[in-house]
Amino acid sequence: MTQDLSDDFARLYLATPRLAEVEAFLPRLAAALAAAEVASLWLRLENVDAPAVERAIRAVADIAQPKGVALLIEGDPELVSRAGADGLHLSFDDKRLAAAIKRLSPDFIVGVGALTTRDEAMRAGEAGADYLLFGDVGEEGAPPTPGWTAERVAWWAEIFNTPCVAFAHSLAEVGPLSAAGAEFVLLAEAIWDDPRGPAEAVRDAARLAEEAAR
Repeated sequence: MTQDLSDDFARLYLATPRLAEVEAFLPRLAAALAAAEVASLWLRLENVDAPAVERAIRAVADIAQPKGVALLIEGDPELVSRAGADGLHLSFDDKRLAAAIKRLSPDFIVGVGALTTRDEAMRAGEAGADYLLFGDVGEEGAPPTPGWTAERVAWWAEIFNTPCVAFAHSLAEVGPLSAAGAEFVLLAEAIWDDPRGPAEAVRDAARLAEEAAR
């Protein structure tokens, strides 16, 4: 997950729905990734057995990685290299984050979310996380508002160098979060639940991010 500093608009980062199996989802994923440039993809899986998890990761990697999309997964850091992913996304926990960074950095990406306070964000940055996600959880675990996420992104982007990702819960949030200073905007249900289909939603998201930088 890299950011070209010559561009001042946010790159797209997609998160899949929670999937029990991936086969039926792969055509929709391929359509989304073909619609516009996507920097990264977070594969979210339901609790399934280990062999099925590895098969799912490899199937998604076969679609994402040839397009230059970094594939992030959840779970055991050892699974990242074993299944051919590009990195790990985890909810903030000091010990888990330190262990993941020790195991995976600098060869793989380690991203962290569920940052409910500014102190947690600073600790994650100091620990060496490759990116911080804001907007998946708000203050004290409450659902975040778009304004809260934009404020947190603007604070982080002004002071710190570690890239930040902003979770956009609707396409309407893409532009404001990009303008607030997010290097990446994460979209999940806003893409997959769009009645026009994921390809059209991704095209709109890319356009909104670029327009915010003009």
